[in-house]
Amino acid sequence: MTDTSVVVVGGSRGLGRGVADAARATGARVTVVARAGADEPGDATDESFAGEVLAKHRPDLLVVTAGAVPVMRPLTAQTWETFSVNWHADVRIAFTWLRAALRLPLAPGSRVVIFGSGAERRGSPLSGGYAGAKATVRLMTGYAAAEARDLGIAMTAVLPGITPGTGVGDTAVTAYGIRPAPAPTPASMGAAIVGLPTEGLEPAYVLDAAGLRPLS
Repeated sequence: MTDTSVVVVGGSRGLGRGVADAARATGARVTVVARAGADEPGDATDESFAGEVLAKHRPDLLVVTAGAVPVMRPLTAQTWETFSVNWHADVRIAFTWLRAALRLPLAPGSRVVIFGSGAERRGSPLSGGYAGAKATVRLMTGYAAAEARDLGIAMTAVLPGITPGTGVGDTAVTAYGIRPAPAPTPASMGAAIVGLPTEGLEPAYVLDAAGLRPLS
């Protein structure tokens, strides 16, 4: 990836930081997008901002990890506002950057990786609408991938498991009292993303301590 352009949305911490660090280690030119501590500070839900960032940096690889930490409560203790947090954040962010990549469009041969969550496969009863929001992120990435095919742009969704050392991961570990063993790290997850194939991307991947595998 030497001298390729990589944009990581949500790259100032957690899994995004892991991706950004792994990409830099390969010699890539990495641009981190986040509200603070970023090369390009801004609101990831802002469609104009997304378009400007992509037009400026023309990434060969766009990775979107940004999202909200879910509110962990039983359903009876949720409000619609807490239940829908990830619909307004994660789903909107994915929509914004997928749409911007298609409308620019990115160059043929570029790749887009959108982070969903393994929670969509197992459910997440204490986190309101999180699992459903992440399932929608994966479905939407698939829709965008079909549109991107004629443009020569590859798109895929990645569904990470619980990762301690991240905002969402630590929240889930505390709420459920479950810590994966062996536990993945942001660094190992980032290295796996950088190692995704440049051609023949699957529609979606599961990502955990064992590495990447296509979603069956």
